[in-house]
Amino acid sequence: MSLGLEKLSTEATSNYDNLEKMSVRQLLEGINNEDKTVPYAVEKEIHKIEALVNQIVPRMKRGGRIFYIGAGTSGRLGVVDASECPPTFGVPHGMVVGIMAGGDKAIRKAVENAEDDEQQAWIDLQKHKINENDTLIGIAASGRTPYVIGGLRDARKNGLLTGCVVCNSGSAVAAEAEYPVEVVVGPEFVTGSTRMKSGTAQKLVLNMISTAVMIQLGRVRGNKMVDMQLTNLKLVDRGSRMVKNELNISYEEARELLLKHGSVRKAVDAYRNL
Repeated sequence: MSLGLEKLSTEATSNYDNLEKMSVRQLLEGINNEDKTVPYAVEKEIHKIEALVNQIVPRMKRGGRIFYIGAGTSGRLGVVDASECPPTFGVPHGMVVGIMAGGDKAIRKAVENAEDDEQQAWIDLQKHKINENDTLIGIAASGRTPYVIGGLRDARKNGLLTGCVVCNSGSAVAAEAEYPVEVVVGPEFVTGSTRMKSGTAQKLVLNMISTAVMIQLGRVRGNKMVDMQLTNLKLVDRGSRMVKNELNISYEEARELLLKHGSVRKAVDAYRNL
């Protein structure tokens, strides 16, 4: 029985054919030409992304969290965005959470049929004691992943804020979300390979959501990551230069301050309060 995938723009036939006969240069130029269209597709949805962020921020100020759910590439992108928030913005682990259909093992290896269970997402979410201050964002290029549809439906029934990032219009996932973001990127360079343009679009939107939220929560000062975690020498050097430039002191003094206080924000504030 057909699943009706042929009706989805993400499943439409590529604008390019006979790929195996192309030179490497032709392949790369073709992929790049397709990728160029993605930011413009995202731009059309900025008003919807703005509406979602404006709903998330007050909930997070009340102690809420962001949860991403998805399967395959979509799920992995949610995990990546969530995992980058603590080192970038100094927020606790668990403030932004990425959940994959099939569990953490599915990050590296596909789990058979994991995305087809509409009940499993809510079961996974309940392990985190999810509540009405939290936000659930479903990620699905096709817009029809059962795991995501069921998760959004159950979350909405239980009073959570719901949003989504999909790459087809009029999808079942979007219908279950209060604040849907539908970035229609059209056919992939390799027909149906949504890890390409669709994945790029989802990555851009997730970057926009989490970064805008964290800035609104005060996790950036000026244009600097003043709460970033100092987990390697590169970040210690970056932080030292931030402190040096902000306070107009020597690099050595700035580095000493940074290591003593543990973050750019704390180092700068401590120096100014001397």
